[in-house]
Amino acid sequence: MASERTPISASRLPVFLPWLILAVTLALTWLVWDHERQLARKELRTQFDFVLRETVSRVEQRVAGYEQMLRGVQGLFATTALTNRRALCDYVETLQLDANFSAIQVIGVIEQVPLASKSAHEARMQQLGFTGYAIHPEGEREVYAPIIQREPDAGGKHSILGLDPWADPARRVAMEAARDSGMAAITGKVRLAIDRRQEAQPGFIMYLPIFAHGQPRDSVAQRRANLIGWVYASFYMDEFMAGLYGKQAPGITLAIYDEANPVEAALMYRTGNSSDKGLPAIESLLSANEYMVVAGHTWTLSLSTQREFEAWYGRDVSSVIAVTGAGLGVALALLAWLMVTGRARALRMAAEMTEELRHMAQHDPLTGLPNRALFSDRLHKELARAKRHDGQFALVFLDLDHFKPINDNYGHAIGDLVLQQVALRLKDTVRESDTVGRIGGDEFVVLVPELAESDAALSLAEKIRQVIRQPFALDGRQLDISCSLGVAIYPDDGIDEISLTKRADEAMYRAKDDGRDSVRRAS
Repeated sequence: MASERTPISASRLPVFLPWLILAVTLALTWLVWDHERQLARKELRTQFDFVLRETVSRVEQRVAGYEQMLRGVQGLFATTALTNRRALCDYVETLQLDANFSAIQVIGVIEQVPLASKSAHEARMQQLGFTGYAIHPEGEREVYAPIIQREPDAGGKHSILGLDPWADPARRVAMEAARDSGMAAITGKVRLAIDRRQEAQPGFIMYLPIFAHGQPRDSVAQRRANLIGWVYASFYMDEFMAGLYGKQAPGITLAIYDEANPVEAALMYRTGNSSDKGLPAIESLLSANEYMVVAGHTWTLSLSTQREFEAWYGRDVSSVIAVTGAGLGVALALLAWLMVTGRARALRMAAEMTEELRHMAQHDPLTGLPNRALFSDRLHKELARAKRHDGQFALVFLDLDHFKPINDNYGHAIGDLVLQQVALRLKDTVRESDTVGRIGGDEFVVLVPELAESDAALSLAEKIRQVIRQPFALDGRQLDISCSLGVAIYPDDGIDEISLTKRADEAMYRAKDDGRDSVRRAS
């Protein structure tokens, strides 16, 4: 009975073989497609997180810069009286606000006036030529804090002089915080209507206290007792944020809210590409709220993406893999059907095509270099080898300097040619045992195994820098490109993939911060 069934089973094998091949190929395609899709999302999230961190850093740096400028005004009154109007006027002129501090609308001086001194204060200001000067809003208060000077003078209009911001609870909170801490403090969202604006606009005011010269200010009680006034600067939020990015990343919407409450009533600023209006975020994953403390006050920075962000930064080739894998599966099934008499040959071709598909999943389609997944696998193996034999190896991160302007000025076709040429130069420069990978955009990484001494890795990185520095002749153009490199060495700089990668990345960005076109060792 068994001898009779054997030829029947063998005869059926060619019938089922094409379907088996198709099923296996489609299953492999799905696995590779899903892996690539997850990897693309992870890389997109990494880019989004970088934009978020960079935005927060730039806002903090801008606030710190303006605070430092206002401290100069504060220091002016450490050596001169509050009533020395000429001193402030001359100082503000030297600052050249329009050129150097364009976000500042006015700089002003506030004097603290006790109730008992109110009449004498108003008389003194009138004697200075401010006819009709009076502290307003009216009403009896224990302490007044009128504005006695502001620069620029807005064409000699003095109607603002005598205005008492202490009477406004929103401004008073910030003034009290500055007084008690001795540090800069800002208001929450306020509506500012400075002379050159037709309508009130969202903004904020920064205050710094002025204390009596030579008097102690070590405690809150001493600071309250010896306070004589404040200097302040007013900012429109849209002008404060203007030019913060240079050229803004496409598909990004940024909003800043007062306090930790991202609602429309607390909105201070919002921006986004006009082409993005009305487009929904590509995924709720790519949005985040960052809470930051600015001069003692909380802002909520809300960042979200739109479809253009994914189109610009995404490198998702999962659709290519899906189409290619499906096409390969159909082709293999057809070949198997046509070549039932040459089963061994058909299976060999299937194996070759499956290997080609596997190669596509592990290599960058543009440069042919190992992608992040394959590079990570080789790094894991080298870590195991180095730990087993007490050896060392190096990780070199490379990022092209100013690569984005090449895409902007010459087009993505030229940019792709540059990336391909960089890949060729890297492969020609390193040893056969080294691994060169592309991990996204214009970032490359080199694994240098079995390192005899750490200086060899730095020498290789410097050699790479010089090779990349050579001019590129592309499509009749000569392009000069530099790169920044960071080097991390196992085990000195890290003992696992995460720490080594982080240290190499930090060293690379330190090279960028130090002027680019250089090599930095993790430290």
